[in-house]
Amino acid sequence: MSKSMGNRKRRAATALVCVMGLLGAPGVGLAQQSAPAQAQKTQQAPADAEVSAAEAKDALQRAHARYKGVKDGKNADYIPSLAKVDPGLFGIVLVTVDGRVYSVGDSEHPFAIESVSKPFTLARVLQDVGAAKVEKKIGTNATGEPFNSITAIEQNKEANRPPAGNPLVNAGAITAVSMVPAQSSDERWTRIQDTLNAFAGRELTVNEDVYRSESATNTRNRAISWLLKSYDALPGDPMEALDVYTRQCSVNVTAKDLAIMGATLANGGMNPVTGKRVVDSENAQKVLSLMLTTGLYENSGDWSFTAGLPAKSGVGGGIVAVVPGRFAVATFSPPLDKSGNSVRGQKAVESIITELGGDIFSSGSAKQAARSGGGVSGQR
Repeated sequence: MSKSMGNRKRRAATALVCVMGLLGAPGVGLAQQSAPAQAQKTQQAPADAEVSAAEAKDALQRAHARYKGVKDGKNADYIPSLAKVDPGLFGIVLVTVDGRVYSVGDSEHPFAIESVSKPFTLARVLQDVGAAKVEKKIGTNATGEPFNSITAIEQNKEANRPPAGNPLVNAGAITAVSMVPAQSSDERWTRIQDTLNAFAGRELTVNEDVYRSESATNTRNRAISWLLKSYDALPGDPMEALDVYTRQCSVNVTAKDLAIMGATLANGGMNPVTGKRVVDSENAQKVLSLMLTTGLYENSGDWSFTAGLPAKSGVGGGIVAVVPGRFAVATFSPPLDKSGNSVRGQKAVESIITELGGDIFSSGSAKQAARSGGGVSGQR
């Protein structure tokens, strides 16, 4: 067998591993920030999947330079505290599954996690009650409607599907919060906060200004919560679930936090920086599957078609994108498109994936495709 044929087979095998969601971790490479010994003792993936320090740094720097001047989009102005955030802020971080961290721009600037919290609370619920109950109670199909749609709830009900839709829209996320096993709202919040902390590898805090601002203006989410309750789709007190959900969305993170959280999913539920297991690998895989199909709201199909990897956005300006078994990229840039997705963030992630390879549907070497002009366009 020729050397080139052998390389093609190895590359095809690497792509197949990503598609099947077998979330193994590559071996340790050059480190900008070293991972602890226990995090480095993970299963090795083929060498073709590794990203070198030079590649990662160059890809991030080029994406930041290319898109920092983009003026499209605007901050989420229906939440007063988010409207005040500097629209010029722009940070990018990449974290590999062996714990290497690379960053550029405003990577340590805190911002409200908003809907990027949803996959991680979903992971908690999957771990606690199982996938079958999530599918039956919440649903797993894309709605094709905005993230705060009431129409989608009614359409699901009429079609005899779970009214909430899926865990990554507001109705499904509020329902997911209500499904976290707890005896009180304080206990439920503590379990969710502990989960977010474990994914990030540090203690996160609530942005009280954002929490108060959202609590005062979340009338649509109140309507969603009561509508779900009327359909027996939301257990317990709907206002209690909504309050915990609002607090969850108000947690402050940085782009670095989001990248570590995403890399934990990429690493099969084990935090690559702390070396601690957060959720089982099969639950991390379920989360990624929903991020692929519903992570960017009604634009999720466009995103999957163009970028080809799981991702989740939030109206605070964050995006986390995950290449299973390899790395995660997180971006922070407040101006959003009409669907609520960061404009610069989408462009930056696509640019980085073009350079480093990451489309999970690629049948060959993604890096080679990028060099020859194929792969992700990067022109969003």
